[in-house]
Amino acid sequence: MTSYLIRRFFIGLLTLLLITFVIYGLIRTMPGSPLDTDPAMLDPSKMPREEDLERMRKVYGLDKPWPVAYIQWLRNVRYGNLGHSYSQRKAVSELVKQRIGPTLTLSVTSLFLTYLLAIPMGLYSTVRSGKPEERGISFLLYMLYSFPSFVAALFLQLLFAVKLQGTALELPLFGHQSPGFDEMSSVQQTLDRFWHMVLPVTCFTYASLAYYCRFVKANMEEVIRQDYIRTARAKGLGPVRIILHHAFRNTLIPFVTLLGLTLPGLLSGAIILEQIFNWPGMGQLYFGSISTRDYPVIMALTLMFSVLTLLGQLLADILYAFVDPRITYH
Repeated sequence: MTSYLIRRFFIGLLTLLLITFVIYGLIRTMPGSPLDTDPAMLDPSKMPREEDLERMRKVYGLDKPWPVAYIQWLRNVRYGNLGHSYSQRKAVSELVKQRIGPTLTLSVTSLFLTYLLAIPMGLYSTVRSGKPEERGISFLLYMLYSFPSFVAALFLQLLFAVKLQGTALELPLFGHQSPGFDEMSSVQQTLDRFWHMVLPVTCFTYASLAYYCRFVKANMEEVIRQDYIRTARAKGLGPVRIILHHAFRNTLIPFVTLLGLTLPGLLSGAIILEQIFNWPGMGQLYFGSISTRDYPVIMALTLMFSVLTLLGQLLADILYAFVDPRITYH
C-alpha cells in the first residue's frame, strides 16, 4: 500500500502541474486582461496615462511572458501564497474562506437529502420492478433528470417568491440572509438561513436524486441476477433480508466511485444556480473571476478543485480495499 500511495502522489503531482500549466496558458492568451475589466477603465474621463498602465501591468505581472509568470505563480504557491484578487483587492485565501461556508451549507445538505431519498427509492424500485408504482417512480425520475435545474430554479422563484408573495408559502427570492440579519436572535437567524436555503437546496437535490436513484436500481438489478442471490432464495431467505444483507452490500463499490467523484463538487458548487439565487458561494466566485479576468482567483480555485478531484479518486481507490477484500494494491 505504501508504494502504491507514493506512486499515486507523484502521478497526482504531475497531473496538477499539467492541469495548472494548461489553464494558466489558456486564461493568459484569451482576449482581454484584468485592466480591461476594471470598472475605472470603463469611464473615459478616468482613463490613466500610458505610463500608469505600464506600472499596473508590472504590479499584476502582466508584462512578463505567461510561462515566466506561471513559474512565479508556482513559486508563490509553494509557500502557501495564492496571491491577491485583482478585482476585489483582497487575498485569495480570504475570499475562499468567505465563500466556502455557504457552498458547503448547500452542497452537504443536498448530498445528505439525495442519499437519504435515493437509496430507499432505488431499493423499493428494485423490489417492485415491473409493478405500476415502480413504473410511476421511474417516469417521475426520468422527468426530473431531463428537466434542467436552472429552468426549475426560475420556475420555483416565480412561484414561491412572486406568485405566492405575501402568503405563508412565500420564500426568499435570492441571497442567503435577510436585511438586518445581525440584529436577529440566534433562533431567528437559523430560521432565516433555512428559508433562504429551501429553493437552492431543492434545485441542487432533485437532479442528483433522479440520477442516484436510477444508479442504485441499475446496480441492484445486476446484483440480484447473480448465483449467490438465487442460492439465498433457495435457502428460504425473505426478500427484505436478501436485498439489504446480500444484494445491497455488493453494490457499495459503485457507491464508493460516486463518493470520490462527489468530493470536488462539495466545494465547487453550481455556478449557474449560485448565480440565479445570488448565493455567495464558490461557484459564483469562480464565475465572477472569469468575467473579470482575475487570474489569481481562477488559478487558486482551479488548483483547489483539481486537488480535491485527485484526492477523491485516491480515497475511492483506498475504500475499494475495505469494501472488497479481494482488491489489493502493491
